[in-house]
Parts: sequence; C-alpha cells; structure tokens
Amino acid sequence: MYGRRVDGLTERQLASVDEVVEVAAAVGVEVWLRGGWAMDFHLGRVTRPHVDVDWYCWRADVERLASSLIGRGWRPDLRMPVGVQLDLFRGDVEVSFAYLARDAAGRVKVGAGPWAGTPLPAGMLDGPPGRIGPHTAPVISVAAQIEFKEMFPVWMPEHPRRPKDADDVARLRASLIA
Repeated sequence: MYGRRVDGLTERQLASVDEVVEVAAAVGVEVWLRGGWAMDFHLGRVTRPHVDVDWYCWRADVERLASSLIGRGWRPDLRMPVGVQLDLFRGDVEVSFAYLARDAAGRVKVGAGPWAGTPLPAGMLDGPPGRIGPHTAPVISVAAQIEFKEMFPVWMPEHPRRPKDADDVARLRASLIA
C-alpha cells in the first residue's frame, strides 16, 4: 500500500497530512499538497523519504489555519523568515505553507515573498485529490508539479537540479502515460 518501507517519520508525516486536512476543513481553509508529498499522493505510494510536508494555502486564510494548528501543539519554526510562508513543527515533523493570492483577473499568483505577484500555472489547483492508503489530501496538478521541478534550477540558478527532482519528473511523466 505504501510503496516503500515506511519508517516512523514517514508515518508521522502522513498523520500530519491527515491532521492538516482535518483542521483546514474545520476552519474553512483550502490547502493543497506541493513538492514530494504531492507527487506521492498523486502516485498513491510513498516513493522516498521526505524532509518535510509542503503545502499551499491562501494568504488571507493563514491566520485561521496557524491559530488552529498552534492550538493543537504545532509551533512556529523560528529559524525561518517571517511573512514569506508559514513554517511549523511538532517533534520531528515540519510543515510549511506557501501563500497563494489572486490577481485582479482572478488568476492564482505567489502570495508573499520575493516572487509575490508572480503568476502560477493555470489549473494548478484543479487536480483531483491524491491518496496513499487511507490518507487523502488535495494536491496541486501534475502539470504544475512537473513545471516546478523542471523550472526550479532555472528560476534559482544557485540551486542546481537535484537527482531526486529528475527522478520525480520521470515518475510524474510516466504516471501520465500509464
């Protein structure tokens, strides 16, 4: 069901996904997985270990989401810059929420940080929910996942393409053919 041997951290990260989805629904906040966990939820299996769990949420909703998660024992990660995204941890599990906003035409854009206002891929939030075993979560579209992993070293040349990103792109492309 999980694809690879699942360790304790992976189990705790999966539990955090369930918790974020539950809390977000309870307070009326939309969230979407991004990064490696978005890929795994799309594929329906854990493909590799993950350092953290990356999400998107609307900038306008972050205070409600943060308050609810902090009320459940999550703590702000003081190592991270304030205002760019919401970074929380509990024990050895880290979650981050990059902010989304809309432009005057209603298009999704980066909601904060040095790239605030930059348009994001059309249809990015229109993908179906993903699932790993009993765990279900909203995920960004496969096309957006591929674009981000391919473009990251172009957008940020100081960060060369990582082998795991090339592997992820291959997995995502293969899933579109299968």
